[in-house]
Amino acid sequence: MKELLEVIAKNLVDHPEQVSVTESQKEKSLVLELKVAPEDMGKVIGKQGRIAKAIRNVVKAAAIHEDKHVVVEILS
Repeated sequence: MKELLEVIAKNLVDHPEQVSVTESQKEKSLVLELKVAPEDMGKVIGKQGRIAKAIRNVVKAAAIHEDKHVVVEILS
């Protein structure tokens, strides 16, 4: 899941070298925290959060395939 999120984010932003994803376990969920350069936040979130929602949907769909529950958090 972590690699999938990194690939998606790096292809959206202008500064792919500043993309980082950290993975942690909370209760029954896998939490992925995505950090990007401040000037790339708009590209990752999108208008009205549409791109962020799409990213979450893709990662969740991949997680369901592996029988896991994943939460994606976008940090500034």
